[in-house]
Amino acid sequence: MEPLYQQTHKQVHEIQSHMGHLETADKQSVHLVEKEIQASIDQVFGRLERLEILSSKEPPNKRQNAKLRVDQLKYDTQHLQTALRNFQHRRYAREQQERQREELLSRNFTTNDSDTTIPMEESLQFNSSLHNIHHGMDDLIGGGHSILESLRAQRLTLKGTQKKILDIANTLGLSNTVMRLIEKRAFQDKYLMIGGMLLTCVVMVLVVQYLT
Repeated sequence: MEPLYQQTHKQVHEIQSHMGHLETADKQSVHLVEKEIQASIDQVFGRLERLEILSSKEPPNKRQNAKLRVDQLKYDTQHLQTALRNFQHRRYAREQQERQREELLSRNFTTNDSDTTIPMEESLQFNSSLHNIHHGMDDLIGGGHSILESLRAQRLTLKGTQKKILDIANTLGLSNTVMRLIEKRAFQDKYLMIGGMLLTCVVMVLVVQYLT
C-alpha cells in the first residue's frame, strides 16, 4: 500500500502546482491545461479507490491510521476538483461577457435606428444578471466549502474519539455488543456527512436555477 500512497500523494502535489498555471495560461492553452489537470484528478480518484481497498486489508493496529491518510488524500483531491470547476465557471462567465461586449461594440447604430435602446438595455441587464450569478455562486460555494470543512473536522474528531474508546474498550474487556454499537454510530455519522454534502449540492443547483 505504501508505494501507491506515496505515488498518489506526489501526484496530488503536482496537481496543486499545475493549478497555479491556470491563472497565467493564455486563451489558446488554458483549455489544454484544464484537460491535463482533469485527467490527473481522474487518475488520482482511481488510485484512491484502490487505496481504500488496500487500507481495509491492513493489520488492525495500522488500519485506522491508513484509512485516515487515504481520507485526507481524498479530501485534498475533492478540493482540487472543486477549485478547477470554480475556475471553469469564472472563465465561462468572463468569455460570455466578452462576447456580449464585442457584439454590442460591433453593431452599427444610426440616428433613426428605433431598435437602439432596447438591445442596449437587454445587454446591460444580461451582463448585470451574469455578474449577480457569478457573485451568488462564489458566496454559495464558499458557504458549502465551510460546511464541508466543519463536517470533515467533526468526522475526524469522531474517528479519533472512536479509536480512543476502542482502545479503552479493549483494555477493559467490554462486550462485543458495546463495540458494535460504537461502530454503528460511526457508520451513521459517515452517512450524515454524505447527506450534508448532497444537501449543499442541491441548494447550489436550486440557487443557480433561481438566479437564471
